[in-house]
Amino acid sequence: MNVYATAGSQARRYAVLTIVSAVLFAPLVFVVSIALSSDQTSNAMSFTFWPTQWHWDNFARVFSSGLPIGRFIINSLLIVIPSCVFMTLSSALVSYGFARLRAPGKDILFIIVLSTMMVPGQVLMIPQFILFREIGWVNTLLPLIIPNLFANAYNVFLMRQYITRIPTELDEAAQIDGLGYFGIFARIILPMMTPVLAAVSVFTFSANWGNFFGPLIYINDESKMPLALGLQVLSAQGSAAQTPPWNMIMTGSLILIIPVLIIYYFSQKYLYESGMMTGSAGIK
Repeated sequence: MNVYATAGSQARRYAVLTIVSAVLFAPLVFVVSIALSSDQTSNAMSFTFWPTQWHWDNFARVFSSGLPIGRFIINSLLIVIPSCVFMTLSSALVSYGFARLRAPGKDILFIIVLSTMMVPGQVLMIPQFILFREIGWVNTLLPLIIPNLFANAYNVFLMRQYITRIPTELDEAAQIDGLGYFGIFARIILPMMTPVLAAVSVFTFSANWGNFFGPLIYINDESKMPLALGLQVLSAQGSAAQTPPWNMIMTGSLILIIPVLIIYYFSQKYLYESGMMTGSAGIK
């Protein structure tokens, strides 16, 4: 009886999850349907939910259709790559200090760092814009790159919780062999942080690759726009006499979406492992 009850409960859970997944997946299906449509369908705005046309050549045409998709992608990569590398490394270094080093007031300083997560981004938006304008960074990629080179509170918290699960005996053994703090970090701790390093890199990539609001504030020239902002600006260029090339714009949107889906798919193992380690560690 219990076996049948358990099987029925699992079937209901799977049914609910399937329905929710289908609802969440529906917008992506519609994006694919528009992206694969012909120019005639796009001009007539006669799209269907399920793809009935399969113009795969749209992915090649989008780079020669007058939309500077290639330039947008390069700008996005110029923002994303340095951010992922330096944000991950700087967060790892700061979290190592909070997790392993002994210093007066370290716990108070850690609480202050965590409290910055409660400050709304809208509060800092105007002061940051004034600062970047005064130093001449407006209409450049620097306001989108430089702040993301340094550790933020969430990543520090995530990595610190992970490091606290690594046995301190490894540090002591390394100290006996003559390693200092930086040697222990580089040769012992950092290699064991692979899951959480991958998780922070994925989060940083996702946040910066699809960032729209930041470029909207700082970037004015079309040639300097990343992909997320460039697609929105191009979609707003239609008029009563001319509709935007929605099939090309949705093709560009798929180019924006696909890298995130691929990265999340191949890194889900590390996301799970980092969640298990950090979720079971308390603040010490």
